[in-house]
Amino acid sequence: MPTPDRTTIEASTRPTAVSPAATCKLSPEQLAARRTDLIPGLFGRAERVTDLPDGLRFVFENRPGLIADLAMVVEREQDCCSFLAFRLATEPNAGPVTLDVTGPAGTAEMLRKL
Repeated sequence: MPTPDRTTIEASTRPTAVSPAATCKLSPEQLAARRTDLIPGLFGRAERVTDLPDGLRFVFENRPGLIADLAMVVEREQDCCSFLAFRLATEPNAGPVTLDVTGPAGTAEMLRKL
């Protein structure tokens, strides 16, 4: 539950036992064409990217339009990588914005290779 000082938005698409393989559904050509609109485009925009036990944490400087941009990335990612879970959090007083992207074992490595 978020505290009054923090806003959190979660979109969970964690796999179930019957989920397909945890791989991106896009072809290499499709991924290249959409790279800036998906997770690969976040690596260059983030101030910091750190590993989590089951994924990656992207930290961004808060700026106008950022949350809407990140929400769009999450929406697009759910089409091609439906096994991922997303957690978007903002800090008070226009502090940093954090996007956690998690999934099954090997998610961080898979995301770094995209």
